[in-house]
Amino acid sequence: MASGLFAQYEAEYCSKATELSSKIEALAGLSPEQRRSSTRELEAAVREAEQLLQRLDMEARSYSPNQARQLLQKAKEFKADLAKLKEDARRAGAGAGAAADTRAELGLAGDYYQTSAGQRERLLTSTDRLNKTSDRIQQGRQQLLETEELGVQILSDLQRQRETIMHSRDTLHTVDTHVSRSRQILQTMSRRILHNKLIMWGIILLLLGAIGLVLYAKF
Repeated sequence: MASGLFAQYEAEYCSKATELSSKIEALAGLSPEQRRSSTRELEAAVREAEQLLQRLDMEARSYSPNQARQLLQKAKEFKADLAKLKEDARRAGAGAGAAADTRAELGLAGDYYQTSAGQRERLLTSTDRLNKTSDRIQQGRQQLLETEELGVQILSDLQRQRETIMHSRDTLHTVDTHVSRSRQILQTMSRRILHNKLIMWGIILLLLGAIGLVLYAKF
């Protein structure tokens, strides 16, 4: 999973996509003047979302190959989501204009949402908006859970690596102790060998001296 800037761009895009969805759904209930103003706001919001996806795409490419493939796939899904939102905005703008013209012909342009049909349409629009917002919140919550799970896994890996390092250090300390003991044993053995050699040469000299005295006494 991602972290850092990618997660930040991802959260910003989800928020911007939710905002776009809300604005698109609200187009149907706006007057022509309000709709023109809202359309300009939609276009600005779409540009901001596209810029966020560009940053998100660049950030994904900075990860290792395995992570980059997963993150680029997620960026691709976001691009498809934005393309759908842009298409929804186009259709909503066209549909809202036609609906406004129809209501104007029926003499309901100003009071349409005071009628039962208008209230029902507003209720359906609000319900659909809430459902989509809930889906996005659920998606964001799932991503947070995945990020938390990844964090726990990383901490677990770090703990295992720490234990491995500690074990290696203990092993090295044990080896160093054994090497020191072996060195001491070798030094002791060397001293004993030298001492035995001195004793042997002393005995040889005494024997040679004794032989010399025996020969001297005879002659």
